[in-house]
Amino acid sequence: MDPNVNKTIQRYQKDVKNRAIKQKPTEENIQNLRSETADLMRKIELLEDSKRKLLGDDLDTRSMEELEEIEEQLQQSLISIRARKNLLFKAQIDQLKEQEKILAKQNKELRRKCEMVTLSLSIIPDLGALAQIKEAETALFIGPPEKRATN
Repeated sequence: MDPNVNKTIQRYQKDVKNRAIKQKPTEENIQNLRSETADLMRKIELLEDSKRKLLGDDLDTRSMEELEEIEEQLQQSLISIRARKNLLFKAQIDQLKEQEKILAKQNKELRRKCEMVTLSLSIIPDLGALAQIKEAETALFIGPPEKRATN
């Protein structure tokens, strides 16, 4: 076999062994993972408890102090929600005012054009008067033109 191919195979086998050694969990890594898992489980339990509180579940078992704390949290949440809602309404009002200005400008332009059309129609003579113009009589003659006498 080609010596370059042998070197490549040897490097591959060495790399596979190194990865296997690195991937073997050590006792220290296992302890860290267990500790991290326990911490995450506690955090999940606290979040679920907080969720139950805010949804009003298990209120019978809560003390007066806990109920007041929940009420305060809800008050703060309502304040934040109302402030955000007011900001959205203000932005929408500003947008509608801009749209109103644009529409007023377009309306003004259309009124000006309408007045111009009305003015130009008043300048044109009455169409009824045009219809009353009498027809002129014309003589139709087929053949070569006749010579006219010149004076």
